[in-house]
Amino acid sequence: MSKAKKKPKVPSSTIVLNKRAKFNYQLHDKFEAGLALEGWEVKSLRAGKCQLMDTYVLLKGGEAFLLGCTITPLPSASAHIPTESQRTRKLLLHRREIARLIGATQQKGQTCIPVALYWKNNKVKCEIALATGKKEHDKRATIKERDWNRDKSRMLKQDR
Repeated sequence: MSKAKKKPKVPSSTIVLNKRAKFNYQLHDKFEAGLALEGWEVKSLRAGKCQLMDTYVLLKGGEAFLLGCTITPLPSASAHIPTESQRTRKLLLHRREIARLIGATQQKGQTCIPVALYWKNNKVKCEIALATGKKEHDKRATIKERDWNRDKSRMLKQDR
């Protein structure tokens, strides 16, 4: 019998995740938005030089912007183009989606945060979510549940 050929691993399309978002917020509705980027930013994203910590979405004048996202320029970036790692980037959404986000964020306790950056075909997409901040006791419950799931998987692994 011949050995079955293994399929080559498909690289993950996820560029960066905002793990603190799921811990600090209760996520409700999710939206997919495009990003208006410059060439050096796309090259940096391909190299994985991005950070979504302390990033949020600003809704102003019927438009959505991504604030606080750090895209570190590569050393090989062109010298004649000024690079700004934390510039405000425009999110590309439909008018109805922006109106829905504006209406939801005007309610008390609602905010809009980015959850992930990922590739879709050859374009960079940003997954944003409407969220409500968690209280301290909710965070403790999340930690407790995560620890229990980890212990449960360890016990099941030992039984095999």
